[in-house]
Amino acid sequence: MGAISEFLASVPRRADGKRNWPPELKARIVAKTLIEGETVNSVAKRYELIPSTVSDWRRMARQGKLVLPNLDGMDFVPVEIEAPAPVVEPLPNLVSNTLDMLKGDVTVRLDAATPAARIAEIARALAT
Repeated sequence: MGAISEFLASVPRRADGKRNWPPELKARIVAKTLIEGETVNSVAKRYELIPSTVSDWRRMARQGKLVLPNLDGMDFVPVEIEAPAPVVEPLPNLVSNTLDMLKGDVTVRLDAATPAARIAEIARALAT
């Protein structure tokens, strides 16, 4: 803990007495939270910070406002970007208001509201 205390003593302070963390130091602290086995709480405690402050810095890193250094033990998962799936166009509306009856070269087009008895009569006529 002695090295951390010396480190903290070198962090400049503002007029109100609060530490003024340079972006490089924020980034190093955030990077340590990404090492396997580390937690935001443990890293914050080590640097005498409130965990929500470290979480805020992590959010800044995700937004690209902090550039993180490469630390030993910090691994990244490889990412593969796939081509987007083709967009399937919806099928045209196949509902029709007509009914077509075919017999050879003859087409009889009936309104879809034609009563079933009339359709059967025309079908019999076409069958002969």
